[in-house]
Amino acid sequence: MANYRKNRINEEVQRELCEILREVKDPRIQRAFVSVTAVDVSADLKFAKVFYSTLGKCDEKEVKEGLKSAHGFIRSQIAHRLNLRQTPEFTFVKDRSAENGAHISALLKQVSAELSEPLPEEGNETNGEAE
Repeated sequence: MANYRKNRINEEVQRELCEILREVKDPRIQRAFVSVTAVDVSADLKFAKVFYSTLGKCDEKEVKEGLKSAHGFIRSQIAHRLNLRQTPEFTFVKDRSAENGAHISALLKQVSAELSEPLPEEGNETNGEAE
């Protein structure tokens, strides 16, 4: 499959999944404010990895179970909305890039703060050489 076609399908599936997840009535999904960050559909359209993130503190296991229980509804809605040869089986994967980015940002701020602190002054010692 051409790369541009695969990218178009990924984007279209992602857009539809965002809308479908807003329609899901499962409180485990609604409370977590699940958003789809990326989709990677296989070349044969049989499988798709759905990367999602959640807003706020929530139980990851509970959200994953909610997505698993809504899988049939989500898949049927995708089949109904998109004209694809096959409707992919979805695998939901927690996207940790935002969390990792926040952690790296905090580390950079910490290093920056440490570098901006004045260094303790040491005595003017020479290596035993006369100048």
